[in-house]
Amino acid sequence: MREVLTGKVILVAGATRGAGRAIAVELGAAGATVYVTGRSTREQRSEMGRAETIEETAALVTAAGGVGIAVAVDHLVSGQVRALVDRIDDEQGRLDVLVS
Repeated sequence: MREVLTGKVILVAGATRGAGRAIAVELGAAGATVYVTGRSTREQRSEMGRAETIEETAALVTAAGGVGIAVAVDHLVSGQVRALVDRIDDEQGRLDVLVS
């Protein structure tokens, strides 16, 4: 089942930790390019004091065999979501799967 998603572009919203992170890593293991989003970054840590970051998730996706791309996004802010959609369109030309 490895690399069945090679060439696919996927967005996993809320991929900093937990289920979102696990889904993103498995999609990477299947060969996908995975945009991982969240609010916790190396520069802007979680207000809950959690250590996980979207950059770490992107690195895990890449280590699993995909391409992980970290994008800081608060999905409650429409301008940030629009910028994310525009970025994916500019860089990839499409989005195949959304995991929200």
